Amino acid sequence: MVTEGFRIRTTHVDDWREVRALRLEMLRDTPIAFGETLQDAEGHTENEWRMRAARGTAEHGIALVAIDPAGRWVGTMGGYVPDPGTGALLVGVYVTPDHRGRESGVFDALLLAIQDWARGEGDRLTLHVHEDNSRARAAYLRRGFAETGHRVQYVLDASAMEIEMVKPL
Repeated sequence: MVTEGFRIRTTHVDDWREVRALRLEMLRDTPIAFGETLQDAEGHTENEWRMRAARGTAEHGIALVAIDPAGRWVGTMGGYVPDPGTGALLVGVYVTPDHRGRESGVFDALLLAIQDWARGEGDRLTLHVHEDNSRARAAYLRRGFAETGHRVQYVLDASAMEIEMVKPL
């Protein structure tokens, strides 16, 4: 998909260097938004990064990236189906600070593409967002997600919770 100012595509195994660079940027920018520490991510091998990059072509999964005209990766979102009961789960959401906001369109374009994929996996899209990530919670609420009332323990801190949100498709 090509939009004004960026294009969106799935990731492929050979994208592993870019996947790694963007993931490390994500973890530096908003560490509470992901279930991995920067230190752990920095220790992954090339094989791990290749496996992550290949998620763009996985069965019952997807990894998308937004790329600006200069070739810079400016956003990403992923999805997978952990089990049939859960259905499609939105994960790994990140937009670089200089491409955030409705004006840039990166978040919305990535989300629309994820929703298109998720329709092939079921009738809803679910996500978990850290209770202290108010910016992300507000963005999801504005785009039709609703809090279910269900909470799950945040994997990196047992004293913190993630809020489950769902959007019907």
